[in-house]
Amino acid sequence: MFATRALRQATAHAAERTPLIRFIGKRQIPANIDHTPVPHPASPTGSLPANFGNGNTHTSFSSYRDSAQQHGPLRKSIGSLSASRLGPIQPPQGHYFDRNELPERFRRVPLTAAEIEAIETGGATLFG
Repeated sequence: MFATRALRQATAHAAERTPLIRFIGKRQIPANIDHTPVPHPASPTGSLPANFGNGNTHTSFSSYRDSAQQHGPLRKSIGSLSASRLGPIQPPQGHYFDRNELPERFRRVPLTAAEIEAIETGGATLFG
């Protein structure tokens, strides 16, 4: 068959084949590594930003925390007040918290008994 011929041909060419990759030798870890920041070679200005490397602009962790954001402000007005002092929560005009608050045409249609039976049997009751 063709597979046997292909295997024979592959073994015949294995002796002639030389890999394209060439290893120079054992890897060596350099003694000194320079970690000083340098501009990117493709940088249009060829220099680092003016305020780069001046260190941290925050004097304390709490000053950093006041300006930090992860998924929104970490310590802003909502976190400093209790929920009872914030008052009732109402959605903005045109927004809804629950699907049942939408107009009737956008609500979910309840499943019928036949649909529930079809789901539970994996559709077997539809054909038999």
